[in-house]
Amino acid sequence: MMRARSWGLRGSLALLCLTLASWAEAASVPLAAATTQGGTTDFTVKTQVLIIMTLLGLLPSMVLMMTSFTRFVIVLSLLRQALGLQQGLPNRIVTGVALILTLLVMRPVGEQVWDKAFVPYDEDRIGLQDALKVAEAPVSRFMLAQTSKGALAQVSHLAGEKAVARPEEHAFTVKLAAFVLSELKTAFQIGCLLFIPFLVIDLVVSSVLMAMGMMMLSPLVISLPFKLLLFVLVDGWTLTVNTLVTSIQAS
Repeated sequence: MMRARSWGLRGSLALLCLTLASWAEAASVPLAAATTQGGTTDFTVKTQVLIIMTLLGLLPSMVLMMTSFTRFVIVLSLLRQALGLQQGLPNRIVTGVALILTLLVMRPVGEQVWDKAFVPYDEDRIGLQDALKVAEAPVSRFMLAQTSKGALAQVSHLAGEKAVARPEEHAFTVKLAAFVLSELKTAFQIGCLLFIPFLVIDLVVSSVLMAMGMMMLSPLVISLPFKLLLFVLVDGWTLTVNTLVTSIQAS
């Protein structure tokens, strides 16, 4: 239990670093900085506190956009709809399963951010801006591994960005937008493949009821037990989770 709580705290702090990294990449100039005789060094303490407290409110949205949570929750929602379990499988269960899978997949990225960015910054070995740059690198690698070249080129064109030699040189906001588009596309592709077997069952049941003249009976009432039986016999949850996790490309 203590290890789980420790990882939850470390993961939250690591995700906060990811949020700060996205802000640092999107911002062209610092809002405020501490000045010395040698010039600008780093953000002042007041500004750092203001940034952290502000971005804590944005953390949930950034978690959705910068991780594989979007793919997982969409696929699981489509699976629930295909099974006809809108009431039997609550939203909290779907969201919880997607969150657990996200923590499983994103753990290596979170550990890299924690070890290479948060810990050195917490020990005053590097400044805030350096920590943000270090934290941005593993997140960018993860997102680019899941992002299609077409989506990246399209978003780059829409953003008016100049041509770059390597995908890593794109602005963080461009990589983030392309990553979200690619995740949506991949989620719908996986969801479509999961939908087809259950759609066949619905069509067969509807045809049989129509031939028997039982048009007043809802096909969903009859097809639901057959779909659940098929899903259990093929060990559907294991196959679904395996498909989702293995669909994530290693960064």
